Amino acid sequence: MRIGTLETGGLTALAPMAGVTDLAFRTICARMGAAVTVTEMVSSRALVYQDKKSIGLLKKTPVGLCGAQIFGNDPEIMAQGAKLALAHSGCDFLDLNMGCPMPKIVNNGDGSALMKDPALAGRIVRAVVDAVEVPVTVKTRLGWDRGSINVVELAKVLQDNGAAAIAVHGRTKSMLYSGRADWDTIHAVKEAVSIPVIANGDIFGPNEAVSCLRRTGADLVMVGRSAFGNPWVFRQVCAALAGQPVPELPPLDQRVDTAVEQFELAREDKGEHIACLEARKHFAWYLRGVAHSSYYKEQISAIQSMEDIYRIAAGIKRDLR
Repeated sequence: MRIGTLETGGLTALAPMAGVTDLAFRTICARMGAAVTVTEMVSSRALVYQDKKSIGLLKKTPVGLCGAQIFGNDPEIMAQGAKLALAHSGCDFLDLNMGCPMPKIVNNGDGSALMKDPALAGRIVRAVVDAVEVPVTVKTRLGWDRGSINVVELAKVLQDNGAAAIAVHGRTKSMLYSGRADWDTIHAVKEAVSIPVIANGDIFGPNEAVSCLRRTGADLVMVGRSAFGNPWVFRQVCAALAGQPVPELPPLDQRVDTAVEQFELAREDKGEHIACLEARKHFAWYLRGVAHSSYYKEQISAIQSMEDIYRIAAGIKRDLR
């Protein structure tokens, strides 16, 4: 698959997720087979105002293709933000968020709110495409709610204004992350446009990835929440899509070592204090489904330092299987 002039080198992508897909987690997932990764979303206005925290989120994954994602609703500000995002990150492409359903985003007219105004969405894409020299992609949803599913119309507008690819989460804004993803509507998008379509939603593992590509005809599958604490899902999906035997999860001790590696990468990126606070949720995700892990999950919730992480990791490897 190609995104504009870029060859993806694979059929899997890691969905951008605020508060989750930082540089460390993206790096681990890319090493496991995620051919495409995208930064956490960053406000175009914050970039224009030189907000240091926002700029700090824009770091390119060192493996595979990486996009920088921005959001906003003003074409001129989005164009300026796009140039700044690329200047700070050096990313391979620029991704526009038109799918975030969270109130603090949509109440400002950003994210999924743009699906209510395809003409404005098109003007934003055109402004950004004219401002940067890399491919511009868009991530969106089916529509605002079940009564206003307009992603096919929107996809045509985005394509006509220069979008190089579109990622579609098979839910509406009002569904948030509940219910089932509608792959059939993603198929309708694929039938309506000639640019690559990336299918997102309910890709729980290798079987769903294969089924999703068959049903939607999409060019790429995008894995989101299924990767929490389980970057090996990309190895499994890659194998399934290639018609090869799906590898099992590695033993727990190896999974714990990978978790620790992720937290060490996070420390290098953002310092020990922040990395350890954020490790609490990630480490707990790595222990999902592990029998008798409640004792260690309680300790994980109080992590303060890398020494805590090393101590807990050693205990898990000693006591659990």
